[in-house]
Amino acid sequence: MSNQLNEPSVKPELGENFDIPKRKRGVPEGLWIRCPGCQSTIFRKEAERRMGVCPECDYHWYVTAQQRIEQVLDSGTFEEWDADLVPSDPLTFADRKSYPERVFDDQQLTGLKEAAVTGLGRVRARRVAFAVTDSRFIMGSMGSVVGEKLTRAIERAEEQTLPLIIISGSGGGARMHEGIFSLMQMAKVSAALARYDKAGGLFISVLTNPTMGGVAASFASLGDVIFAEPKALIGFAGPRTIKATIRIELPKGFQTSEFLLEHGFIDRIVTRQNLKTEIAKAIDYCGK
Repeated sequence: MSNQLNEPSVKPELGENFDIPKRKRGVPEGLWIRCPGCQSTIFRKEAERRMGVCPECDYHWYVTAQQRIEQVLDSGTFEEWDADLVPSDPLTFADRKSYPERVFDDQQLTGLKEAAVTGLGRVRARRVAFAVTDSRFIMGSMGSVVGEKLTRAIERAEEQTLPLIIISGSGGGARMHEGIFSLMQMAKVSAALARYDKAGGLFISVLTNPTMGGVAASFASLGDVIFAEPKALIGFAGPRTIKATIRIELPKGFQTSEFLLEHGFIDRIVTRQNLKTEIAKAIDYCGK
């Protein structure tokens, strides 16, 4: 028996074409995303270029606190305040996990110490006190640290005679894990805003999807000027909770920014791409 391998009887000549099977190249993951509004498949880079807005239906995706800072404030001007404040566990609260564990997990997930980020920045060269809440962190709910950070930001805005911008992305309202300590923050932040208003300050509140619960019932609805993103869910209890409680059919579009504009709760609906310009215009118009 021969030890040589079987070879083809015809050997390919140089330059001769052969059908050689090629490995198919797949589409890289994350290149496309599906719009929750119109269900269209959108090129991710196009959505990012449009600040997280669908080019087909104008749906506004969720964006992080850091992205909000980059979108609204002039590049490189943000100086964070009170970055090291972290919550305690006054009630030793636990549900599926303990409150400290939940806080730690969300800190790892988001890179934030708490649901609110506050600081000093510029909007088209205008110095402002700035705050934003992030719904990734326990749904952006307002605990004692969130309330304290917002109150300190308001007081600094008063001391430095700065316009105040707060962008609300809080679907969790007051944080149940801290009980009455959380509910107290509604009154504390509202009282600070009353003092700021008495001193002649300008508060521009920006409502995004979602702005609910104790946040909507306190500082988010107290702006001298209230802007909202299109189709944002804004209210106290959610539509499903209300419907289940009072057992009546709610009006179409109930608790959307469009519904609230029609009924005088907000002043203007502003798309994300235009928000920075509209804030600057409002500051100039009010002489601040």
